[in-house]
Amino acid sequence: MPMRSGTPLPELAGAEEWINGEVTREELIGSPVLVHFWAVSCPICHENMPTVEAWREQYGTKGLKVVAIHMPRQEEDTNVDAVKADALEMKIGEPCAIDNQHEIGERFENTLWPAYYLFDAEGNMRSRAGGYAGLKIIEDKIHRIMETAE
Repeated sequence: MPMRSGTPLPELAGAEEWINGEVTREELIGSPVLVHFWAVSCPICHENMPTVEAWREQYGTKGLKVVAIHMPRQEEDTNVDAVKADALEMKIGEPCAIDNQHEIGERFENTLWPAYYLFDAEGNMRSRAGGYAGLKIIEDKIHRIMETAE
């Protein structure tokens, strides 16, 4: 069953490796947080990444924290060097966990690529969305949560 609204932000421990620095749940509480899941083999993830990065730039100065989680969809996605190269090419600037064992993904009960989870400053989930339409759905929620955070 997918995470429900109000669910606390899960722990982020268990990544094989982090790109752009590691973050913990405790470091994120106190700010709105967007956690997004992606995979090297996910074409929609690649299409959507410039928008996610634009949100990080636009709302980061207003307090939004963004965390990327690379969760492989298939065996070929577990190549750490390929993930790092792809993250660099897509200009992922936020902390990015490489979750090859799906430990973080299981805590989020995630089964979609891409997937977006939005948490308020208290660390409670306010919205989640995934797949092709997920970007538009979560964008409206980010605008709302950032208006109330100001």
